[in-house]
Amino acid sequence: MATAAAPLWFTSLAGLGAAYLAVVFLRLLPYLALYLRRPKDLRRCYGEWAVVTGPTRGLGRSMAMELARRGFNLVLLDLDRDNLREVSEAIREAHAGAVATRTVVLDLSTVGTGAGEEGMRRLREAVDGVEVGMLVNNAAVARPGALYFHEADVERLVAMIWVNAMALTAVTAAVLPAMARRGRGAIVNVGSGSTVAVPSFPLYTVYSSSKRYVEQLSKSLYVEYKGKGIDVQLQVPFYVHTNMLSAAIKDRMLLPAFVATADDYTRAAARWVGHGHIAVPDAGQQLQWFLAAFVPDFAHDCIS
Repeated sequence: MATAAAPLWFTSLAGLGAAYLAVVFLRLLPYLALYLRRPKDLRRCYGEWAVVTGPTRGLGRSMAMELARRGFNLVLLDLDRDNLREVSEAIREAHAGAVATRTVVLDLSTVGTGAGEEGMRRLREAVDGVEVGMLVNNAAVARPGALYFHEADVERLVAMIWVNAMALTAVTAAVLPAMARRGRGAIVNVGSGSTVAVPSFPLYTVYSSSKRYVEQLSKSLYVEYKGKGIDVQLQVPFYVHTNMLSAAIKDRMLLPAFVATADDYTRAAARWVGHGHIAVPDAGQQLQWFLAAFVPDFAHDCIS
């Protein structure tokens, strides 16, 4: 007995579902392939020293610890001298003195002004004469957050732009020339899911706008310096358990498994260095990125 053909609507939906699953697989395939390969020896590929901005808490601290575990000596840059001393001592103790550290006290919100020139001079001195193989531009300001633009203190908004965009540019300009002369190095700029996964990020407008600058800068530098042996990469965290994630968002997360710990995120992030101009290192966060593409812009805006 002949079987009846499936309705067209059913066939169409089945085909759409198959295509959806195929795209999910293809999106996650690079992630799986990367983890099947032996991790790259970053220190051997790029150089003995790494500069990390904002290394005293959150992602910056975890990244500094991860790079130390991978054998890098570290130049640590932050505005708080005591916090720098604490993380520097913690790194040296964890590695029995095998990892050297240098600290630079610099308030990134003053870069480009007379007050910041002394700190930039200290940075240039700290990297002079050592082979800086990697720069991690992690430091950023997200507060004040969850405010309408007209309610925020304009001076704090300007300081946010200065740290997130202007200071990142200045620190990169201080480190990049020596990399270019040697013909090798890596620059990792920490971006934000607010610029790659959603069409708008209301109430955090200036923060997401400053991170959009970091995204474009990273992509252009990637093209500009790839031929000179320098890997420039934008790494995009979504939800990570750090102080940057507000308590309100943590309480409202429907899928806590999608919120990575800082240590888990940075372990994945280190593996991604040198693999493309943009990376969402954590597998769960890559899935979030993919799923976000299927939500219409108006729905993203309403949810935000």
